[in-house]
Amino acid sequence: MKLNKPLTSNDVLEILGNNIKVLGNINISITGINEIHCVEKGDITFVDHPKYYIKALSSKASFILIDKEPEDTFGKTLFITDDPFRDYVKLVKHVTAFVPQNSFIHPDAIIGEGTVLQPGVFVGQNVKIGKNCIIHSNVSIYNDTTIGDNVIIHSNSVIGGDAFYFKRREHYWDKLESCGSTSIGNNVEIGALCTIDKGVSSDTSLGEGCKLDNHIQIGHDTKIGKNVLIGAHCAIAGVVTIEDNCLIWAKVSINKDLVVARGTTLLATSAIDKSTKPNQVLFGAPAIDYRKKWREMAAMRMLPDILDDLIEMKSKMK
Repeated sequence: MKLNKPLTSNDVLEILGNNIKVLGNINISITGINEIHCVEKGDITFVDHPKYYIKALSSKASFILIDKEPEDTFGKTLFITDDPFRDYVKLVKHVTAFVPQNSFIHPDAIIGEGTVLQPGVFVGQNVKIGKNCIIHSNVSIYNDTTIGDNVIIHSNSVIGGDAFYFKRREHYWDKLESCGSTSIGNNVEIGALCTIDKGVSSDTSLGEGCKLDNHIQIGHDTKIGKNVLIGAHCAIAGVVTIEDNCLIWAKVSINKDLVVARGTTLLATSAIDKSTKPNQVLFGAPAIDYRKKWREMAAMRMLPDILDDLIEMKSKMK
């Protein structure tokens, strides 16, 4: 997320409290807030686990909220705090404070020529909808969403809801506030009761020409390419990349942080926990080459007869 107004180190200390130790250059400005997987120069991010210290310190981020003073700052400006997650959330809330809306359509929303919004559609702040779209009744389009031309969204879908991202505390789950966005390309059709979560701090995107059936969940920061078809009841986790021209049939589950390579076909009821290679046809849970999986299933059906034959042979041998 890029900030409308840059923050100084003093601004951060004022927001978070002066009990934070600062190491490094305090004379440069913070121009963005981002989670670690999508940081850029000028961004502030957080790290609160030794496993990810080096990843954060060697990232493109210029500022880091961290719970330990490292031997090497890697040229970053560090804010040493006892709870980086808490302070990161505090910063996000400060720059993206929730403002209640008193109308279905935000007065600043941009609606393209020829676009139809059926009764009950909600459109939030900083939303842009292109030309000749049809948004059916009771669709909710949250803040910071961009929708292209010739898009159809069917009833009761939710575009741009918060990321499902929580930190485990001793007695509760602590919410990581979302400050990202959502973008939908041209000529996309989204079925009824679909949910597309905004990015934690960057963008969840759906490319041109994609077609979604009903009851589909797409997690935060997932990037879907062009002309991807997704069947009903699919669950796609966060930070997934689905490249162009993939076919994902009904009830497929895709684990987080994976790449579904271009031209991949995932047959119905499959699940993947590893990235795929281009133009594969996969089936099963976990999914493998569909021909191999069908052979396995055929072999499994033969096992009872094989077992009966073995028992009979053993009986004759006795």
